[in-house]
Amino acid sequence: MEKTKSENPDVRKYKLRQTLIDILPLAALAVLFAAFCGIVAGKGYRLDMYLNIIFNEGVVLAVVATGAIFIYSLGSFDISLGASTLFSATLGVMAYNATGSLPVMLLVIFGVAVGCSLLSSVLASVFHIPVFVTTVAMMSVLSAIASQIISVNGGALGGISIPAEVVAPFEPPVVKIVFLAVFCAACFFIFDFTKVGRRQKFLGGNPVCAKLTGISLNKYAIIAFVIAGVGVGLGAFLTLVYTPSVTASTAGSIGMNILVAIVFGGMPISGGPRSRIYSALIGGFSYILLNNILKLIIDSNTGYGISQIVSAVFFLAVVYVTGLNYRTRNLPR
Repeated sequence: MEKTKSENPDVRKYKLRQTLIDILPLAALAVLFAAFCGIVAGKGYRLDMYLNIIFNEGVVLAVVATGAIFIYSLGSFDISLGASTLFSATLGVMAYNATGSLPVMLLVIFGVAVGCSLLSSVLASVFHIPVFVTTVAMMSVLSAIASQIISVNGGALGGISIPAEVVAPFEPPVVKIVFLAVFCAACFFIFDFTKVGRRQKFLGGNPVCAKLTGISLNKYAIIAFVIAGVGVGLGAFLTLVYTPSVTASTAGSIGMNILVAIVFGGMPISGGPRSRIYSALIGGFSYILLNNILKLIIDSNTGYGISQIVSAVFFLAVVYVTGLNYRTRNLPR
């Protein structure tokens, strides 16, 4: 009787491995944070200044990546999110300079961000084009339009800006933490406690079965892109809070950084039932920490290529380790 009730050793081994891999992203974040603090202190730099940089860059990436989780959970991806952030911020600055109204600027930022995301998903749905193809096209178009607006209106400085006092009330870290916490909490509730999140994970895990049960991929793809658009809008606004000016290079690398951050957070790039909202939060700050560590220890003039190689190797290692969590003979449950 005792033998019947005892758990299979293979099952215990699998559960232990799964638990270890689940906590690995959080442990990696703690190690990276400790390493970053040690390197900054060892070089004699001001820790508070560098932590402020990490915080501001991490908040923007985490916010945009949190919204993007809904797209990635479907097994798709969107590399135009950086261009959408740039485009939204650019038109927001132009709207404020034309009207002098902060509410109008916010309305334009969020409206443009959601509109760009909707356009990508609708084009894919109507013309039956793979989503990643439409996002590649959107990335090129939005970047080109934003760069043209900035070059025409930026003058000799090569950028457009708003007065710093406009966004000064939102500059304290506690305000940004509130924005991040509220958005992440809302996304967590939608993703884990509503049919929207459950069905999106179902579509990402097994689109054929999901379609046979009557779940519309187009409908939930549009919902995913709308939520991602809200994240882009919030990320664009927080970018302006951190630096109240926009140049052609603003948010240029966010699109690819999101993919790396989500993987760093322990989420499989294939999406599906193992998608987690907290992956964006943990992975976003982990990636920013790693990126800044490499900048501190590698000469930016001669070691850019080395830095990219180290990041790529680290990325592949994380993909391999997290892949161990779902590389089994059974279907995910």
